[in-house]
Amino acid sequence: MVIGVAGGTASGKSTLVKRLHETFAREEVVGLCHDFYYKAHDELTFEERTKLNYDHPESFDTDMMIEDIKRLKSGLPIHHPVYSFVDHNRTKETVLVKPAKVIIIDGVLILENKELRDLMDVKIFVDTAADVRLGRRLLRDVEERGRDMNSVLNQYFSTVKPMHDQFVEPSKKYANLIIPEGGFNSVGLKLLIDNIKTMLQELNSGNE
Repeated sequence: MVIGVAGGTASGKSTLVKRLHETFAREEVVGLCHDFYYKAHDELTFEERTKLNYDHPESFDTDMMIEDIKRLKSGLPIHHPVYSFVDHNRTKETVLVKPAKVIIIDGVLILENKELRDLMDVKIFVDTAADVRLGRRLLRDVEERGRDMNSVLNQYFSTVKPMHDQFVEPSKKYANLIIPEGGFNSVGLKLLIDNIKTMLQELNSGNE
């Protein structure tokens, strides 16, 4: 089973994914984040990399993510790339991921790509107000990613918000389930978990 969790920046996707991992630990859950698959730009300087638009679909190597998901669904291990938000580039490291019964993928733009969408059994969109998302992103990028406030705000208004309006928000129509506030919405989270449990039971009974 492949579960996709999409939504705007800092909408609560990671919290929702964390809750799912905690709930379905016994089901052998693995996770893949679209952020792992940012394209490498070794040919550019650090200053040049800071000026790229990281919120456009073309900034991701989505084809590689699609192939990795197909391999996992086929029972084969993968090595996903590792991306550094401090250096704005891929590192030389990779992470081994073994096949599992449940694959959870998350990312701002994962519902934008049809081929990627078609691999998902459950498509979730985390819907959170723009002012809340901006506040969370500001705190996260300053505290966790070493950014200064001005650069975070400049990036948000120059690329993050326009790309959200152009690509992310329209992709909401492809979701099976829209959960306001994501992992912070206990009622929505419970409904989602109950639904996934039912699907897993059907999946397990079909394999017996």
